[in-house]
Amino acid sequence: MNKTVVQVQVRAVLPTKEGCAVFLGNKEKVFIIYVDQHVGAAITMFMRETPKERPLTHDLMANVMMALGAKVERVIINELKNATYYARLIISAENELQHRKIIEIDARPSDSIAMAIQQKAAVFVSQDVWDEVDDMSDVLKKMEEGGFEIDG
Repeated sequence: MNKTVVQVQVRAVLPTKEGCAVFLGNKEKVFIIYVDQHVGAAITMFMRETPKERPLTHDLMANVMMALGAKVERVIINELKNATYYARLIISAENELQHRKIIEIDARPSDSIAMAIQQKAAVFVSQDVWDEVDDMSDVLKKMEEGGFEIDG
């Protein structure tokens, strides 16, 4: 398996009938991951830095991690199997009881992206996945030109 990765950013989040389409990419290519409506809304709120009255699920996770001396270092969308994306959440933890520790956790790409944006961590895609996904840059460009309100 190829261990090379490509850094991407969330380029847009658009509502769909089933949830949200998250456009990920860079200047070379853009692809879409479909997420449920709640996580799509969370991603959008983190991108806009929208204040919230009470912590939502991703805020709770971040608060717990911070209390334990941990933070999201990066996210890697590492596999695409049967039209389902897989990701690894890379967390670093450091506290008074132990030296710095790196933890890698299997996670949904949607939650991983939300937490990465919230904690200003980088998002990567494995070269294998990058090579496999279709380029949707033209779709995003047409939507931007068509006046769609695109978060991102």
